[in-house]
Amino acid sequence: MTESVAAPSTPDTHPFPRARTCPYRLPADYDRLRESGPLQQVRLYDGRPAWVVTRYDVARRLLADPRLSSDRNHANFPFLSPRFEAIRRQRMTFIAMDQPEHGRQRRMLISEFTVKRIRSMRDEIERIVHGFIDELLAAGPPADLVGRFSLPVPSMVICRLLGVPYEDHELFQDASRRLLQSETADGVLAAREELAAYLDRLIVSREGRGGPGLIGRLVAERLPTGELEREDLVSMSILLLVAGHETTASMISLSVITLLDHPDQLAALRAEPDVMPSAVEELLRYLSIADLAGMRVATADIDVDGQTVRAGDGVIVANSISNRDGEAFENPESFDVHRSARHHLAFGYGVHQCLGQNLARVELEVALGALFDRIPTLRLAVPVEDLTLRPATTIQGVNELPVTW
Repeated sequence: MTESVAAPSTPDTHPFPRARTCPYRLPADYDRLRESGPLQQVRLYDGRPAWVVTRYDVARRLLADPRLSSDRNHANFPFLSPRFEAIRRQRMTFIAMDQPEHGRQRRMLISEFTVKRIRSMRDEIERIVHGFIDELLAAGPPADLVGRFSLPVPSMVICRLLGVPYEDHELFQDASRRLLQSETADGVLAAREELAAYLDRLIVSREGRGGPGLIGRLVAERLPTGELEREDLVSMSILLLVAGHETTASMISLSVITLLDHPDQLAALRAEPDVMPSAVEELLRYLSIADLAGMRVATADIDVDGQTVRAGDGVIVANSISNRDGEAFENPESFDVHRSARHHLAFGYGVHQCLGQNLARVELEVALGALFDRIPTLRLAVPVEDLTLRPATTIQGVNELPVTW
């Protein structure tokens, strides 16, 4: 473990993170953080201070700076709640590593997530999406869109890509939810152990004979050479399975809420279906569901526009705040499906930029396009203010979304 280094002086009145009270609007305190400059000290749950980056250009610069480490074992890493302490008690994945080990493991996966590979999956993704819409329509309204559509679509897609049997979806969806939303470290670890045991059994069953999907390829190509230990493959598979369906499921649900609550923009999208790719980029910017991906710790002093981040300081690059920077996005609080927003930071930036972003884009384009085309009268069954939002310390979203038509 890296030796502890003194963190910045204790901040005043900015506890972080703060919970949203609207699915698509940021907490009011975040506006005040941005007004205070590109860096603002905040107080974490345990009283420790950290820096929050609030300006888009500084966020990009720091995300590409190798002096900011993703090593979760560093004593000063800025965890945001007690549940994150579980990370120190489990085998790390490549997203929690720095170069060169991060790059070595990531390169084993890249071929499955290229633009060309994901485009080749589009027809299959369309079949999956329409299949779940068929079931939704057959069952009739009302319905929980999370359970009937937003969650099963990306769950089945990632199963096909990884080679995980979809018939086991109830097991891994439940464990994934607890992994991301348990309030205690013990709860997180229990969920992770369930996923690890399940995926270890799957991997063992394929040793010596291979199998379908990315996991089958890694079993056949990387385990026999020693390039990847089985424990590392289990951890990697947990990451891909959980992130591969939970984040996209949250984006589908919050995107539906946002479009229904902005009927002028939904009408524009229906009038111009070709606008869907830009609408997806705007939704990614506007919703910014994964603030937690930007946690880092400084390994050297870094000057940031006259302020100094000291070695050992925790740094949080909050993409939700950076994605509302008026210097980078005109009228950033407005939701505009015609906006050119592809330079947003919803997928991060630099070497740790989200591996699955090409897959997420296609899933969102297909899912939203088909849903609003086939169910033109889709609407929320409860007022948007009555929806229960997830806490600030996990992927932003809703666990239930009552809809009717």
